[in-house]
Amino acid sequence: MSKPQLLIDTDPGVDDALAILMAHAHADIAGLSIAAGNVGLDHTVRNARVLLDLLGSTAPVFAGCATPLVRAAEEDAAFVHGTDGFGDIGFPEPKATLSAESAALALLRLTRERPGKLTLVALAPLTNLALALRLDPSLPERVARLVVMGGAVTGHGNTGRVPAEFNIGFDPEAAHVVFEAFPSFDLVDWEATLRHAFDDAEFDGWLAAGDRRADFFGRVVATARQYNAKRDRRGLIAADALAMAVAIDPAIVTRRETRAVAVELDGRLTRGATVVDWAARLGRPAQANIVLEVDHARFSAMVRRALGAQG
Repeated sequence: MSKPQLLIDTDPGVDDALAILMAHAHADIAGLSIAAGNVGLDHTVRNARVLLDLLGSTAPVFAGCATPLVRAAEEDAAFVHGTDGFGDIGFPEPKATLSAESAALALLRLTRERPGKLTLVALAPLTNLALALRLDPSLPERVARLVVMGGAVTGHGNTGRVPAEFNIGFDPEAAHVVFEAFPSFDLVDWEATLRHAFDDAEFDGWLAAGDRRADFFGRVVATARQYNAKRDRRGLIAADALAMAVAIDPAIVTRRETRAVAVELDGRLTRGATVVDWAARLGRPAQANIVLEVDHARFSAMVRRALGAQG
């Protein structure tokens, strides 16, 4: 069976790192388009290159936009991921190269070269995808699937604005562009990731049993684990890894609801919220396949393999 072909838009970031380890273990990575988000673009680009060195991968890396489309972001997530996005470990300068091509143009070119074959996995604020759509609105016609990690479908967000999730809240206008343009996409929201967190002791066992990838991830995730523990977030929360599992193996989803989803752009308290038309009152097309539950045992097995801890 051939491996899935993935085009990954990402802002590494600790949870992005685990997702990319999974992609390398289970799929063919056509490219990494890099956004600002968890930390600034210089850091996220460097972190992507650090990961490629670790994996011995030659996947191309494309730098994207350093700012949201319209308004400056109120905050990044350095207080979770560390100032450099990778727990402030201080990795040496990576050897993996950065392409001269911009992320938005690379997204368009790669989907033209592999029409209907690439799954687009969006793990970051959606700035790069929105720019690509503004350049070429036919992009969705060439993408096999779009999987988005973002949103909080019942308002339990993780930003200073109560209903908003970080990726959507960082660049709501970009999310609006993407949600309006794609007639169908899979949405893996923040609340689903909380329901599928890994038991801390069990995850520690995987790290102890793994190889150099587990050692790397155990080091970079330490700061985020400390942050979550102080806020009574239980278990190892692997948001981008859950979205990656859905991208790699669609059959892992055991419960979903397809609903119309929009993004609030103007609310004083709700800017960046994902608004779900649960009762189909607005007459809008239902474009979002909202992932509610996955086969947790299969998800766990995918993560263990990515860490070199399967057995």
